Amino acid sequence: MKKNKNQAKIKKLGSQAVCLVDLVEYQKNSVVSRMVLNKKAGTVTLFAFDEAQSLSEHSAPFDALVYILDGEAKIIISGKSLLVNKGDMVVMPANEPHALKAVKKFKMLLTMIQS
Repeated sequence: MKKNKNQAKIKKLGSQAVCLVDLVEYQKNSVVSRMVLNKKAGTVTLFAFDEAQSLSEHSAPFDALVYILDGEAKIIISGKSLLVNKGDMVVMPANEPHALKAVKKFKMLLTMIQS
């Protein structure tokens, strides 16, 4: 049933202009996510990180593109630290360990392409 609700929310976004940054809200001491698209070829997900919140180091079997919509974050890819701000984009290569931490609260759009 949860999948049907998520699909209905996603479908509701179709055929209209929306402001991405407004589709996910900050919550104190939390990381919030919202799926925008979920297809066989990949996913598009919005995230809102409160200040100092993080995702621990992990890897994914697919390339991922991160676009910063608001705020400031540190992204670490294979030990290399990148400071990113609103408007910046980073490609995280498949199978490379990466982690994210909010320097200031930030929002990002994550696009994963499965191939």
